[in-house]
Formats: sequence, C-alpha cells, structure tokens
Amino acid sequence: MNQRGASSPGVFLFKGFRFDRGRGELSRMDNAGTGTPVAIGSRASALLGLLVEHQNRLVHKAEIIETVWQGAIVEAANLTVQIATLRRILDSGGTGDSFIQTVARRGYRFIAPVTRLEPQGSSVLPSIQGGCANVRPGAAPTRLTGPCIRSEPPGRLISLPNAMPRLSIVVLPFSGLSHNREQQYFADGITQDLTTDLSRLAETFVISSNTAFTYRNKLSDTRQIGRELSVRYVLEGSVQRSGKQVRVTAQLIDAENDAHLWAERFDRNTGDLLALQSEITGRITNALGTELITAEARRPTDNPDAMDYILRGRAAFLKPPARHSRAEQISLLEHALTLDPRSAEAQSLLAEALANRVLDRVTDAAAADLARAEALVDRALAASARNPTAHLAKGVVLRAQDRCEGAIPECETALAINPNAAAALDVLADCKLLTGSIEEVIPLAEQAIRLSPRDPQIGYFYMRIGHVHLLQSCPADAILWLERARAAAPEIPFVHALLAAAHGLRGDIERAGAELARVRALAAANRWSSIAHLRAVGYWGVPKVRALFEATYLAGLRKAGMPEE
Repeated sequence: MNQRGASSPGVFLFKGFRFDRGRGELSRMDNAGTGTPVAIGSRASALLGLLVEHQNRLVHKAEIIETVWQGAIVEAANLTVQIATLRRILDSGGTGDSFIQTVARRGYRFIAPVTRLEPQGSSVLPSIQGGCANVRPGAAPTRLTGPCIRSEPPGRLISLPNAMPRLSIVVLPFSGLSHNREQQYFADGITQDLTTDLSRLAETFVISSNTAFTYRNKLSDTRQIGRELSVRYVLEGSVQRSGKQVRVTAQLIDAENDAHLWAERFDRNTGDLLALQSEITGRITNALGTELITAEARRPTDNPDAMDYILRGRAAFLKPPARHSRAEQISLLEHALTLDPRSAEAQSLLAEALANRVLDRVTDAAAADLARAEALVDRALAASARNPTAHLAKGVVLRAQDRCEGAIPECETALAINPNAAAALDVLADCKLLTGSIEEVIPLAEQAIRLSPRDPQIGYFYMRIGHVHLLQSCPADAILWLERARAAAPEIPFVHALLAAAHGLRGDIERAGAELARVRALAAANRWSSIAHLRAVGYWGVPKVRALFEATYLAGLRKAGMPEE
C-alpha cells in the first residue's frame, strides 16, 4: 500500500466489499460478484478512503482530521461517530473481528486484507452494476477494461439506502402560505434557526440550510430526499400570518418509510417577530430532540456499539425520574464506555446520571457516585471543552457537591452554547435559589417550561416554582405547583417532602403525614427521620435562604409529624 502522500482514486476490495474511492461508493459483494450499494456519508467515505489506502499503517487522529475535515476544528466525538458508522457497516455479519483497529490515544489502523484495482488507460473507474467487473472477493488483482466502464451522469445524486447517520435530519424550507414577502422572510428565518439549533444537539448530523433551500418548490417525496441526502429524518413546515396572528406548523417524518412521527402547531400573536421566531424554534428543537432520540433508540440493532448504548441511555433520561430509571441510564452508559472508553458524550451523560441520583436522594452510595461523576466529567471537558453536555454535567456534579457558586457558570456556559437547553435552565434555577437570588428562580423555571412544555423532566421545573412559593410563606400556591410536580415525577422524594411541609403549614395534618410517609418510603439513608438529622445532612444554601428553610420547610415538616430528634 501507499505510504504518506497525496491520496489517489482507486477501487479497493476487502472481505466482501468493494469501495470506489473516486466516487465515494461502497458496495457489498455477494458470492456471484454482484454488488449492492451501501449508504455512506461523505465524511465516512473520506475516512474509509484514507484508512484503506494506508492499510495496516497507524493513521494518527491529527492526520485524519487534516484529511477528512480539511483541518477544521472539530470535537473528538465527530471522529468517534464516523468510526462507529464504518464499523456498523463493515463489521455486520462478519466473524466478530473489526476491520478497524483502535490504537488508544493515537489513532486507527485498517487491518483487513485489501486488494487495489487500477483501471487501464482511463480515469473512469469500473462500475459493478449490471454484472460488470464481477471480481470475486479475495480474487487476484485484475486490470479491468472494456465497454462496461462508465460513469454516472453529471449532477446525479446516488440513492444509498442502508446506513444513514443515526441522528441525521434535513430541515426543508418552511413555506409561507401567502405572497407576503415579510412572511416568507419569517419562514426562512425559522428554517435557518432550526438548522442551527438542531446542529447543537449532541451527535446530530444536520444538512446545511444552503443545501436544504435547493428543495424549495420542488416536488420530491421524503423518501427520495432521504436517499439523496443520506438522512433518516425530514422536518417540514409552514407559516401562515393573518393580521396580528401567526400560525406555524411543523412535522417530523421518517424518511425511510414516510411515516409521520410528530407534528405540532403554534398559534401566537406577532408582537416582536424576532422573539416569536426564537420561542418557536426553541420549542420545536426541544420537542425534536426528544422525538429523534426516542425514534433512534427504538430501532432494532443486532450488534449494538457505543453509539447505540449512548442513544438508549439518552432515551432513558427521557423517562420520569426514579430510582429504577436512574439505574437504567447508568447501566446503558456503562456499556457505552466499555465499548468506547474515550467517548466524551458517554462520560458526560454518565456523570450527570450519577450526580442526579445523588440529588434525587435515591442512592445508597452518594460519596462514591460523586467521586466517579467528578472524574468522568473532568475527562470529558479535557477532551471536548465546548461540549454543552459536558458543561451541564459539570454543573449538575457541582450542584450535587453543594458547590452552587461553581455550578452557575457551568450552566451558563451550556446555555451560551445551546440556548434551548431546558435542563440547564432548571439546574441554574436550583443554584440561584440556594445562592440567594430567589427572585430569578421562577422566571428561569417558566422559561424552561415555555421551551419544553412536554419535557419528561418537567416535574423539576414545577418543583422549583413550588419551592419558591413555599419559602415565601405561600403554601397554597406552593401546593398548586408541587401537585403538578408530583404528578410528573411521583418517585422523587423531595417533591413529597415539600408537599408535606406545605400541607403542614396550612394545617392539613392528614395530608402532610401521608406525604411524609411517602418521602420516607422513597428516600435512601433515612434522611427524613428527624429534624435534627435533616439539619445535619441537608444543604441549606446561604444564610438568608437557610433562615427561610427554617421558617417554612422545617416548620411545616415539624407540623407534619417529624420529630425533633
């Protein structure tokens, strides 16, 4: 094989595959030598070409980035995703040995035997369609010439049906349902904002808006678009404006089978169009993040890799918080790290899950969980300093360590990178309460609810609002919000503790006692056994917040029947 130097086109045969590097086409060969096209994105194609050209040589990560991404600054996870994509395609149905070997902290090596074919006297590479160039896998190198050699018509997009990136989507131009130019500008703005916002979602491949706009006013079905762009999902929508009202509709479609997965309609008063555009795109992005992860986690996988377990772990985060769902998250993400110990995404999500079960009071090993979480998130940030998932995880870990002053800038960094991160708003609200900025808590929680009104974690958002009302000695308002929190997150002990205190302050001792019994049944380590014990193990924030806890929360628990000692 060639060593370092400029790459050149060629046709490569290896263990049942044929790769035409010049065209970026990969085909799976059967025993008769007939090829079936396999979908492969442009990045994965460039990466495969680099690896097979230098078969058996260690290709360093820096060289891969320079060649495949042309020197652009990219997160380490991007390379991991492309390697996982290639392994999913090449290793399926094989002997169990991977074509691509990982050399820890250095790079990758293509270790399968490779045969390179060169066309004679022509720059056009042979086609395998129609039975041409029937070279059996493992056959001796052959020079191919003759009338079967042909090229695809210029500008034709090849349909590649099998291995599209998992979280891959195109946002088609939203249509303005009138001839009003301002309305079309608004629709185009939503299209561009959604493209940008979706690209911030971890491990999501989003077609650029420049390419998406080439489909404006074209009659193409979603399956055709999916094949042409090698994406699994298509988002389309429309904007209709009448007087001071605007209606935006959006629907998510599975491009493989044209199934409609999700649809929503937004009716708003125009007011500030920029603010309206931001609100609508934020809500759609949050909803889509949930739908995409859920859809991908449901896809059957014969040989799951690290990315499969990450997606399943993220899907587990979408379940209502409880001891068993936290355990499920942790188990899935542990599997992901076993398969890819350097995955910053898996490290971040696992750190967040461990810290969350400490905050939820549903672990019997809080100190060990936090020590592991801190080490994981520090490794993730060292490898991926601009990863919003890692910054949010760091914020959650610091909050669980009662270091709210440090958690606040981590949450703010996550929001600066991804302004639609409702979970970051929630953690920020909690930290603002404990550091004494109580007046900021309810607006932050309300913003999280506006951004993600169907969020599986919305019980926390409701709880923040109820918590503030309780500390402000408004138990009736607190109960209203805390009952919503209990309905959304019935397994979280602190929700029941706050409700016990609120009912106690109102004098409803029977309900207060029932909530206190429930919190004791759910919580670990007998935390709510007595006022003295709760004071000793609890974190109460700055002095003025501690005083509010004493006057409301602890006073209410005392009336609910909690003993002093």
